Amino acid sequence: MPLLQAPALSAPPPLSLYIHIPWCIQKCPYCDFNSHRLKPDTSEAAYIDALLADLQHELPHIWGRPVETIFIGGGTPSVFSAESINRLLGGVRALVRLLPDAEITLEANPGTFEQARFQGYAEAGVNRLSLGIQSFNDAKLKALGRIHNGSEARAAIEAALAIFPRVNTDIMYALPRQTPAEARQDIQSAIDSGVSHISAYHLTMEPNTPFGRTPPPGIPEEDAAYDIEQAVHQALLAAGFAHYETSAFARANQQCRHNLNYWQFGDYIGIGAGAHGKISSHSGIIRTTRARHPRSYLAAMQDNPAEAIERFQVAPGELPFEFMLNAMRLTQGVPTHLFTERTGLSLAAIARPLQSAVRLGLIDPSPALLRPTERGQRYLNDLLQLFL
Repeated sequence: MPLLQAPALSAPPPLSLYIHIPWCIQKCPYCDFNSHRLKPDTSEAAYIDALLADLQHELPHIWGRPVETIFIGGGTPSVFSAESINRLLGGVRALVRLLPDAEITLEANPGTFEQARFQGYAEAGVNRLSLGIQSFNDAKLKALGRIHNGSEARAAIEAALAIFPRVNTDIMYALPRQTPAEARQDIQSAIDSGVSHISAYHLTMEPNTPFGRTPPPGIPEEDAAYDIEQAVHQALLAAGFAHYETSAFARANQQCRHNLNYWQFGDYIGIGAGAHGKISSHSGIIRTTRARHPRSYLAAMQDNPAEAIERFQVAPGELPFEFMLNAMRLTQGVPTHLFTERTGLSLAAIARPLQSAVRLGLIDPSPALLRPTERGQRYLNDLLQLFL
């Protein structure tokens, strides 16, 4: 990319809040998220104190800006009690201007232990639950290292739908020794459950995970995995789900607003161990990261929050790639003018790679939209490399 002048944003984009709770009952062998096995001496109260201290420390960077969505992720946030989540969200409301219709999502596991807490989470203000189902097939769940079974998954969805206005299920495909028929059965079970949003993910062998070091036997080859993916996508489309993002499908008006803000290059505060954030100002865009290990994070938040937070300004030359990295995940793309509004750069900054992408059939030639073609969606990495 050519050298670019410092960006000048005319107005800040929408603002979200991401809260990371880094503990799980058991860490899955495919997971590369910042998560740790929950220990008996883990103090929920101390971590909530740290989160609120973290948010308070961030306030000077977002004064006066309303928060439109909250996402409590992990780890597995549902290992925390409803009382702790209530205290957390109460503290958030006291510190920031949370919009009355804010979407508040909490990730949960479908075990019986978590189901008993669903009503309390709703009373605390959670209005969208995201369930880590992955599969309804007991053998596949065991192969993935999950601690719930198919019956518990179905019961959790039924319980969640009775309480929350919006429910998402995460489903994985291209699992060890999985056939297209088994993948279709899994996704059909999710469709039949009545949820309004399904996140369908390809199982990947991430570095520095047990699966990354020693892949399980029977992982489908590339062509077989593509056939499975097509079977999953076709079943969802046939059931009336819109494919609005690389891995996300939703019924009408049921898209995840929080994740849409990420993909449209909005701003977000990221608090909690290992959390990342993005904050725009008149002088540019700042990325933030928190200390990854819970022990280090907790210690810093008790003594000097600044020690746990790293801030760096995104160089103008990196902004085109960062914007496209997010926007090209959306199957309908984004309006062309959003590039200038969210980066502060002229569209001329991406004119050359944009022409190449159109010529290669990776981006729609419409001047009003930055939208990947079907080919661009399939070969997304090739598309994005043009903007490096």
